[in-house]
Amino acid sequence: MKHGAGGKWYLNARHYSEEIARKYNLREFLLEQYKNFEQIPVRKVAGISPVGLGYKLRIPIIGRIVKRTAERLLASRRPPTNPFKPEGHIGQVVPLEDAIAILETCAAEPIIQKNCMCRYMSRGVKEACCINFGVMSEIIDRLPRFIPEKEKYHLSRAEAVARFREFNSRGYIGTIWFGPYPYINNLCSCASPECAGLRPRVDYGIMSIYKAEYVARVEAGRCSACRACVAACPFGALDFDERAGQARVRAEDCFGCGVCRHACPSEALHLAPRDQLPALAGRY
Repeated sequence: MKHGAGGKWYLNARHYSEEIARKYNLREFLLEQYKNFEQIPVRKVAGISPVGLGYKLRIPIIGRIVKRTAERLLASRRPPTNPFKPEGHIGQVVPLEDAIAILETCAAEPIIQKNCMCRYMSRGVKEACCINFGVMSEIIDRLPRFIPEKEKYHLSRAEAVARFREFNSRGYIGTIWFGPYPYINNLCSCASPECAGLRPRVDYGIMSIYKAEYVARVEAGRCSACRACVAACPFGALDFDERAGQARVRAEDCFGCGVCRHACPSEALHLAPRDQLPALAGRY
């Protein structure tokens, strides 16, 4: 039930179960949340308006209060009650291999792909790169604006894997989410800065999402010094070591998404378990 190497919360199939959906009446909860999804970015939470968040966070005392309040809500394990509070909506970056395991062995059917609302709200673009399952698939059936106009809507497990693999190869970041805790219904292919789940962490240091269970590593002697991975890293965690003549991963900045691997023509990058690196073990 807790995230961490050796006990990945997102590979616990119970989190995807109909049992949890019924227990917390999530059909009505999620319908209300997504029916009014566009209002969420402007609604007050705990008396705090999200409008002008960057400015508020720079104010010394108020910034700390806002940050702690947001993190407490996101990481909450209380039963969900208010669809307009971000309670229990914490996520984690997942590489391609773990996303495939989710789709093949954990995700509840039916499986669909829906338009990403983060992209739509930030750029006015509808792109069907979010994969949903279980109860969420039923909810989207009732909300036509989320249903893709061109791409196939309902997916088999194999089709969902192929779709996720396609977006991952484009450099999109895989993320899995409680929504709300303890239910999992959303596997995203995210991009920065559009992703509303990544931005609080990347822009403001709010723990809205955990780094992956992995860290990228460069295999000595295989790097061709092309620097393609440096350009591909969405978190700026790669640079080029002129003295060594090869790419270098700043492990403390790496989110472990693994998309850098797609850019490397010499397959010099791989993912290592985070808990095998003493300086990073337990740090997400």
